[in-house]
Amino acid sequence: MQSFEFVRAQDASAAVAASARSNTAQQGASVRFVAGGTTLLDLMKLNVERPLQVVDINRLPLDKIEPLPDGGLKIGATVRNADLAHDPIVQRDYAVLSQALLAGASAQLRNMATTGGNLLQRTRCMYFRDTSMPCNKREPGTGCSAIGGANRTLAILGTSEYCIATNPSDMNVAMAVLEATIHVQGVKGVRSIPFTDFHVLPGNTPQRETVLEPGDLITHVTLPPAPPGSRSFYLKLRDRASYEFALASAAVVVTVADGKVARARMALGGVGTKPWRSTEAESLLTGQLVGDPAFRRAADAALRDAKPQSQNGFKVELAKRCLVYALKQATQSA
Repeated sequence: MQSFEFVRAQDASAAVAASARSNTAQQGASVRFVAGGTTLLDLMKLNVERPLQVVDINRLPLDKIEPLPDGGLKIGATVRNADLAHDPIVQRDYAVLSQALLAGASAQLRNMATTGGNLLQRTRCMYFRDTSMPCNKREPGTGCSAIGGANRTLAILGTSEYCIATNPSDMNVAMAVLEATIHVQGVKGVRSIPFTDFHVLPGNTPQRETVLEPGDLITHVTLPPAPPGSRSFYLKLRDRASYEFALASAAVVVTVADGKVARARMALGGVGTKPWRSTEAESLLTGQLVGDPAFRRAADAALRDAKPQSQNGFKVELAKRCLVYALKQATQSA
């Protein structure tokens, strides 16, 4: 780990200003905000992340879960995953989010990991984390070792010739189907970003994973009111029962009326370079009779553009079955 400057911010404006000053003084120096540090500190130890300045945001008032006047929910950026998963409103109205959080990491990590940090969680691709190996995401232009290498756990959706790394977050899959909005404060002011626009595909710039600009600070996330009568479910398939990343996962929010799907939101994890929401599958399922035939057609649509690599072709069928089962669970008593 290389040396870095450590700064404690007293408010959001001070955190952004500290980042801006460093960027100016250091001519674009790398600055990272830290709260739980469950991803950042690991990557710093591996010399994958080498910031010149780390800004601690734990003293900022961003750790609250608050109901909104419209019936939605506001979640502060430094809310710990454990607190969010066990919040009564989340468990009642956004069960898929609670289930996804509890499926991730370990209890100890959930006690430290934060909402904002989880949004920015970086891939667990072994080549990205090994600085002795070529990796376009870590060092643009060096190549992608995973293509033709060990790629069993990597992405089959949203890939490019430059990168096939998987987004590892469980929380992000749930946030996608809940149609969350991410709120950011930066040197240019504040702005709101729809969740589907937040993460970007690797294309030929895999080092850029989100639309955040240098100095941008995530302050909170908002969830819209839960649709009346909706039910949700999160299913994670992995090599072992705990402390393991998904080979495939599915988050669904479904409303059923008169035996038909009136509204559907579906997203996949473990298979995409970003949290993978399939609006095509959602449209195909809407209006259809609840049951295996419709669920399977939707799953086929969700995986239609999959591009498996040499070792992860099994993920196509695995993800389909994962999605079908999640839909069954969400609609079984509707």
